[in-house]
Amino acid sequence: MKNNYITIQINGEPFNCPNNMSIYDLICYFDINSKLVLVEYNKDMIYDNQFIDILLKQNDKLEIITIVGGG
Repeated sequence: MKNNYITIQINGEPFNCPNNMSIYDLICYFDINSKLVLVEYNKDMIYDNQFIDILLKQNDKLEIITIVGGG
């Protein structure tokens, strides 16, 4: 039977997710505005227009930085 979940690293912490999840799905899961986030995927910066095309794989490493305004 195929395992339906994988473990990835998000900001250095393990996270279990479905094996068919894209970065876009992950951003939506965390309720983050995809236009206000920076994502490093396996040490490469990626753009928001790439989020939907990249499916997460076992042991992927993501750094997710949200951009917040202030004054």
